[in-house]
Amino acid sequence: MLKIQRSANGRVVFTLSGRIEAEDLKELRQVLALETPGQQLVLDLKDLTLVNQDAVKFLASCEADSVKLENCPTYIREWIGRVKRRTRRQRTR
Repeated sequence: MLKIQRSANGRVVFTLSGRIEAEDLKELRQVLALETPGQQLVLDLKDLTLVNQDAVKFLASCEADSVKLENCPTYIREWIGRVKRRTRRQRTR
């Protein structure tokens, strides 16, 4: 189960708790899309316990779209790095 908490103080921070699974991605996209364009968005991942491959691809795309990932667990950060490297290799082929 994924819990999303929003706070704002000069930037908008979404604290994500629990698990991100494929069915949660639609809701996450909608929540981010509701924010004012140009607003600094942050995903705080310190309470995230589990993600799947779709969630990692989503987080990588968020980061590519200038959404900051804070308190990203090491295993997720490494997984995002592998996804980015794989994507770059596919583009250069």
